[in-house]
Amino acid sequence: MAERDVGYSTPGGVRFVKSSNRNMLFIGLGLVLLAVVVVAIAVPLALRNKRDTNTDKARRLMAEVPLVDGHNDWPWVIYQNVQNRLSQVNLAQDLRPLFKAWLNVSHTDIPRLREGKVGAQFWVAFPHCDSQYKDAVRWTLAQIDVIKRFVEKYPDVFQLVTTSEGIWDAFRAGKIGSLIAVEGGHGLGSSLASLRMFYDLGARYLTLTQACNTPWADSSLETGKANPEHNGLTDFGKLVVQEVNRLGMMVDLSHVSFKTMHDALDVTLAPVIFSHSSAYALCNHTRNVPDDVLERMKDNKGVVMVNFYNPYVNCGPNKTPVTNISHVADHCDYIRRVAGEDYVGIGADYDGVNEVPVGLKDVSKYPNLIEELIVRGWTDDQIKKLLGLNIMRVMDKAAEVGRMLRETMEPLDDIIPEQDVANQACRTVRT
Repeated sequence: MAERDVGYSTPGGVRFVKSSNRNMLFIGLGLVLLAVVVVAIAVPLALRNKRDTNTDKARRLMAEVPLVDGHNDWPWVIYQNVQNRLSQVNLAQDLRPLFKAWLNVSHTDIPRLREGKVGAQFWVAFPHCDSQYKDAVRWTLAQIDVIKRFVEKYPDVFQLVTTSEGIWDAFRAGKIGSLIAVEGGHGLGSSLASLRMFYDLGARYLTLTQACNTPWADSSLETGKANPEHNGLTDFGKLVVQEVNRLGMMVDLSHVSFKTMHDALDVTLAPVIFSHSSAYALCNHTRNVPDDVLERMKDNKGVVMVNFYNPYVNCGPNKTPVTNISHVADHCDYIRRVAGEDYVGIGADYDGVNEVPVGLKDVSKYPNLIEELIVRGWTDDQIKKLLGLNIMRVMDKAAEVGRMLRETMEPLDDIIPEQDVANQACRTVRT
């Protein structure tokens, strides 16, 4: 007789299984419960170990290739809080309790830059649009000055550089390569002489416009005006692009109108950059890059550096209530797919915005994005290109074009026609 048939019945007909069967039943249930517990413990541990592996991999890649961010407005935040008086602040401390940026945020200080494994940073010299026709050149100089001074004040942390070779030298020395950028063509005062002086001071890209049209280029987001004024670049605007090329600087097309993007791409002899813009197809904001321009990057061989600002990565009909790191990774994926893996980079816009995604709250969180891209299947080589190899290639090519042009081309000495300057009341005219 099989064990399962052993038992007895009471006079009332109730059947009982022998205790051995009951024991087997309890043992079986116990094994099931034990298996559930093991799975409950093992699966999270496995996932944690996988996350740890991805985290380690992200940090390893960031130790091999410098993360070069295309755009940080920390110099303006320094002005907002201490009016550029570096004697009144210690940038090597946690500035969150002390600094309130002009947008009521503080994304940057030395401890967080170190935690985020930043290898090199384009620090932005930014004059507000309300300085146009007034003292924009002075503001630009003041912001270039404060960049140079905080680099000099913290020589164990920062190293002023102007080339990709300089970035690598700083990186190998354990320092943050510090580059200067001029954000907003209005900072030139429509003067090619100013452009050359900014280059001599170390500026290595010029953003053709900011949130205002210049007398020679249309912005994507013109303050106080709904319509473009110039249908892209004027003749003088094209000369600005040519002189930027001749100097070996980079032309930055973040903030410009779609027509200005195309005009600049038609004129430039060197690769361009978008220092802090994302993909228009995913978020239909005019600050982003449309597909037809992304397609042109394949021929131009420039780089689109993805912005982290919530309204530039999560907007339009597909907007979700919460903006998180996945939105930024989506833009990285999209630009890689449409333009190519050689033409995508990172330009977070920290300290220039007041809303950033969950998981990317400040400069300490770059490794989170790299880890997310690893999870999405990006190869080591693709991540290294995104981190810094792409933008350094563009820097090298822009410098090469500049050297070639300077062999045969004199500095452009054209003067913008006075009738093209909208507000002449604040300008002196000499005949």
